[in-house]
Amino acid sequence: MSTQDKDQIIEQFTKAYKSANGKEPSIEAKGGWYSIDGAKNVRLAALEEMTAELEANAGAKSKTTKSEKAAPSKTKKAAAKPKATKKAKSKSDFSVKAYWEEQIMARNPGSKLPR
Repeated sequence: MSTQDKDQIIEQFTKAYKSANGKEPSIEAKGGWYSIDGAKNVRLAALEEMTAELEANAGAKSKTTKSEKAAPSKTKKAAAKPKATKKAKSKSDFSVKAYWEEQIMARNPGSKLPR
């Protein structure tokens, strides 16, 4: 873990979260665990990792929005394609119940099958 103090880490996380989501997170600290927006509790080291991920995603997001602005007609055409119809699934003759019946009878001939 780095030598940064927890207030600095929380401040950096808040900035990254706000830039990624457009709102400030609600952070609750309790016994060394931190709950972000009421979600799963994480440690301080995990907050550092989440900060790095949010910053990386924010950089990638800004690059994609620039490319989408340059070629908006391509994105509209891709969204207008109709979805392919799903093929009907072929029914299989395999049965788990029959498989285990065969396994039990092969291991212990003459035994009774379970209900």
